[in-house]
Amino acid sequence: MALRTPTAAATAALLAATALGLAPHQAQAAPAAAPASSAQLTFHDIPGSGGITLKGNVFTPAGATSGRTYPLIVLPTSWGMPQIEYIAQAKQLADSGYVVVSYTSRGFWLSGGQIETAGPADTADVSAVIDWALAHTPADASHIGLGGVSYGAGISLLASARDPRVKAVVALSGWADLIESIYSGRTQHLQAAGVLGAAGYLTGRPGPELQQILGDFLGSKLDREQAMIEWGRKRSASEQVDRINANGPAIMMGNAWGDTIFPPNQYASFFEKLTGPKRLEFRPGDHATAEATGLFGLPNDTWTNAHRWFDRYLKGERNGVDTEAPVQLKSRSTEGYEGYADWKSVGAAGTERIALTDSEHVFANVDSGANGGTVFLSSILDQLAKAPPMASIPLLPRAFAAVWQSGRYEEERRVRGTVRLHTTVTPTKGDGTFVAYLYDVGPLGIGKLVTSAPQTFHGKTPGQSFGVDLDLFSTAYDVPEGHRLALVVDTVDPLYIEHNPTGAQLTFSSPRTDPSYVSVPLREQ
Repeated sequence: MALRTPTAAATAALLAATALGLAPHQAQAAPAAAPASSAQLTFHDIPGSGGITLKGNVFTPAGATSGRTYPLIVLPTSWGMPQIEYIAQAKQLADSGYVVVSYTSRGFWLSGGQIETAGPADTADVSAVIDWALAHTPADASHIGLGGVSYGAGISLLASARDPRVKAVVALSGWADLIESIYSGRTQHLQAAGVLGAAGYLTGRPGPELQQILGDFLGSKLDREQAMIEWGRKRSASEQVDRINANGPAIMMGNAWGDTIFPPNQYASFFEKLTGPKRLEFRPGDHATAEATGLFGLPNDTWTNAHRWFDRYLKGERNGVDTEAPVQLKSRSTEGYEGYADWKSVGAAGTERIALTDSEHVFANVDSGANGGTVFLSSILDQLAKAPPMASIPLLPRAFAAVWQSGRYEEERRVRGTVRLHTTVTPTKGDGTFVAYLYDVGPLGIGKLVTSAPQTFHGKTPGQSFGVDLDLFSTAYDVPEGHRLALVVDTVDPLYIEHNPTGAQLTFSSPRTDPSYVSVPLREQ
């Protein structure tokens, strides 16, 4: 039975494969006859690490002859996806002169083993697939690239630390820091983890370690928190950046501003630590939606640049991708791209500091109506219709939501980068969760969500104040003339697991010696 993950990328891949007459489980069947000028597709059982078998496919350039070699690109599949995921892009790459090997990641569909969540066995699989490709295809051992979407992106980054043969990586909608992705602000990202867990059980065989971690995470077993963090660190390329830099692969990363699985901040932080050739692209959308149409084989900016990246660093083509500004951003409000020399330059034109002068008291455990939206759906609506989650700011119940607003702006404000909240919190009980939201508020009081982020604390002394510095999820958003910005803080959001004891209250204050504020990075007008 064919099962689909709930991502636009999964849908795109399955439809693209259907158009080519392939079934998700297909592993050995020969494809229909193709024109002589087209790349040739074959299906294979590929030995993985530890003696398992990986189901894979190979596209070979048309007219390949013995004695001639071609650059190799290896594409591990996304979470829950079969080997046909990249079939449209793999064919395009092969038609332009690459050997392309794609395989179903271990533990999913008909590949062997159990789901290790980008553990050592998964990165060892990448090296095993490279070994197999060098032995069984006309692949060039000196020109090897890795790529993938989501899970495939995370595995590719990790494998580039392990295998020095890798010369180029394209990591789309992935993660560099797994903890900062689904446990940012020490808050469990409930919907993200739930979606991943459900897709894993539906399409694969989670290993005992993943089952334990997922149960502990969703069950809020705080005594297991350090074990969960260590598990995530072992699966984070940010923890292996020195090895990656020593190997020196050229790394291109792309993500969406509204990615509810792997938010953009952790990619930007990792990008700044890379010392080799690098490129970072952020666009509107949610998880894997920016590159989704490319999985149909349709024109797509993300995949176009991915091909250019491989061509430059695997073929040596002087196509200009290395001379462009390495940070490329597309605003959620406009259609054009903006180039920056590095991530630090984003929002460096100036910073607006909105003072949070009045103390606010909120009762916990009640959803005020201010929310980050729904996983996938909300950011896709923002991408396609510029309709982010909204709230009527004047109607938010002040007993359950703290609200501060700027004055009305006489000219447009271009928010770029990472908004930061600094405040002082006083809990009536020792544990708690709050979520901060920044809204663009129009003349009628309707707020459109600009960005948000959660924060959880444990073991604080009741009645004792403490400072909080919270980075909201990075974004690019234009606030129109005549609008204002509003910061809203409440204690419940369906995206997250909250830890507010019954009857708890939180006070947000601005001591004279340590004033509270929101710092908003801006681009020049």
